Amino acid sequence: MEERRGMESFARELFGFFPLEWAVFLTAALPIIELRGAIPMGISLGMAPLEAALISLAGSTMPVPFILLAVVPVFNWLKRTPFLKARIDRLTERTLLKNGGRLERYGAWGLLLFVAVPLPGTGVWTGSLLAALFGMRFRFAFPAVFMGNVVAGILVMALSHGLFSLIRG
Repeated sequence: MEERRGMESFARELFGFFPLEWAVFLTAALPIIELRGAIPMGISLGMAPLEAALISLAGSTMPVPFILLAVVPVFNWLKRTPFLKARIDRLTERTLLKNGGRLERYGAWGLLLFVAVPLPGTGVWTGSLLAALFGMRFRFAFPAVFMGNVVAGILVMALSHGLFSLIRG
């Protein structure tokens, strides 16, 4: 109990006016970090593993509908500028070439598995971007991304909790 209070005071200093739960939620919403970084952060700062996982799941799921519904129209609007057109075309091409084959071949199941792998670059931001660029319908893409995120969250929670138990114990 004493250790938890020490970690919470450290977290309050580090994140200032944010409650610890909001810090974990907002960290999970960031691209690249997502719940893969937010769950270990929450556990290391004294949160219960399930609490850190649920808050991280909510935070990392928050941007998904916006990415699925808005990324293609926003990209098309930004492409009007020659400077941005080249960059967006490069991002789109790189994303499709690097990850598109599995999504094209396996559809929503491939998207779920892609997001479920808890490695950098395979999270909800990239998965949602892939689904949007391939024109996958929202009613298939959102559940696939969400369930993949749940699987990734369970894996990360189990690994993080086990690792921190070994370190503390």
